[in-house]
Amino acid sequence: MHIIHFSDVHIGVENYSKPNPQTGLSTRLKDFLDTFDELVDFSINEDVDLVVFSGDAYKNRDPNQTQQREFAKRIMRLAQAKIPVFLLSGNHDVPHVFERASSLEIYKTLEIQNVYTADTLDIHNIDTKNGPIQILALPWIRKSNLLAQRVNLEGKSHEEVNLQIQKTIDASIQQMALKLDPKVPAICSAHVTIFESVTSSEVSMMLGSDHGLYTNQLALPCFDYIALGHIHKHQVLNQKPLMVYSGSLQRVDFGEEKDTKGFCSIILDPKADVGNRIKDFKFIDVNARKFKTISVSIPDKELNPTKTIIEKIDSEPIEDSIVKLDISASSDLDAMIDYSAVKNALNKSYYLVSINKNISEQTRNRIGDIEQNHLSPLQALELYFKSRELSEDRIEKLLKHASEIINQHNTEPDQ
Repeated sequence: MHIIHFSDVHIGVENYSKPNPQTGLSTRLKDFLDTFDELVDFSINEDVDLVVFSGDAYKNRDPNQTQQREFAKRIMRLAQAKIPVFLLSGNHDVPHVFERASSLEIYKTLEIQNVYTADTLDIHNIDTKNGPIQILALPWIRKSNLLAQRVNLEGKSHEEVNLQIQKTIDASIQQMALKLDPKVPAICSAHVTIFESVTSSEVSMMLGSDHGLYTNQLALPCFDYIALGHIHKHQVLNQKPLMVYSGSLQRVDFGEEKDTKGFCSIILDPKADVGNRIKDFKFIDVNARKFKTISVSIPDKELNPTKTIIEKIDSEPIEDSIVKLDISASSDLDAMIDYSAVKNALNKSYYLVSINKNISEQTRNRIGDIEQNHLSPLQALELYFKSRELSEDRIEKLLKHASEIINQHNTEPDQ
């Protein structure tokens, strides 16, 4: 049985974009749809048995009609290829108000063949080409869900509310797990924070403000695979059972600059015993939009800082990248930089976000106890040339020319 696991599509993220002149739509919308298409094409070409989506279809809870249309097109391609698609609601899909519909609920309302949705904690039994599979769904749990269950949260702190949600989820999962048939493959699709996970910035989720679970609360032996969503960084948190964040399909911002992006391919043997069914696991890379930070630190002795910056830019493959440039230099060197030329060199990038300057004040040099402003012009020039580590021959020639200019100026009659 071949299963595809993905999450966090986030259609509607349009930062660092420009209008497509042909369609009028955001160029970043195309980025997100292109990587989604890679997953759909792979699934159809490989004739997979099941596609599991673990939450966050859109950027926000109220996607516009265009965003909904484009997401639906791709889900329908899978469904029409007779591939069951399981859609779990994430925190970006569910409204704050309990009775409002989620952005994925329309699929359930229309009863579209081969499309299954889940916005409550429940078990779903799905028939595939290679037999049945059980999916325990753990969508994003809202505070309003607990209030509807008459859980008293009045007067509780944020930490106490999160702890109550954690206890409620843990108890519910334990109860649901007892209902699973050990003779049938079982996976869990969960949109949740696992405290041992890390973000794209390598920050532990133990430091976050989300409610969540620990690995051992979800990595139960009744599951063959746990398909996680919510954290954008792909990571494997447990081996038996295999517990994985697929990560997002597309980079959202510079915090994800170094992340690999893609989806998970899982092959399991339905005839094997629980705990021994996983036969193959692969992470499939997609061609996500690249983000590139170019950092240039200009040495104080640099004579041509503009050239140094442009050479650094030219050494980077930025044609398909969203770029920001960080320049560190002294105030004296900053005044020498031709920023128009620098911007021209960056024009070949897909999108230029910013040129950031970290400028430091330059400390005046001294010779013994004599400050530069007590030196003669030629002495000051010599000191400057030496600070730039020019050769003695070069300094001698430059001082000779400087002396001629100074003498010529001094001998000219006053106007």
